[in-house]
Amino acid sequence: MQRLRKGDDVIVISGRDKGRQGSVLNVHDDGQVLVEGINVVKKHQKPNPNAGVPGGIIEKEMPLDASNVMLVNPATGKGDRVGFKTLEDGRKVRFFKSNKEVVDV
Repeated sequence: MQRLRKGDDVIVISGRDKGRQGSVLNVHDDGQVLVEGINVVKKHQKPNPNAGVPGGIIEKEMPLDASNVMLVNPATGKGDRVGFKTLEDGRKVRFFKSNKEVVDV
């Protein structure tokens, strides 16, 4: 089970986008996460007429390391650490360490 999943709201805790919030679009196997609207770079792209891709300078979101983002606790609106615990019915769920609320329902 991973600490971050697709669709989670996260806040960036280090780097040039520190303090900005976004939603996780993708989680890579190497510990990188792609966050909506965060770590946007300008990329020079060659045109590819066969694929219908125009050339020019495009803006693209690049992945961040998962250690540079924290899950946002909706109760406090701040980033919070995440732990794991097993419920009485045997399900393994994530919970916020500060107020022991379960993230997954």
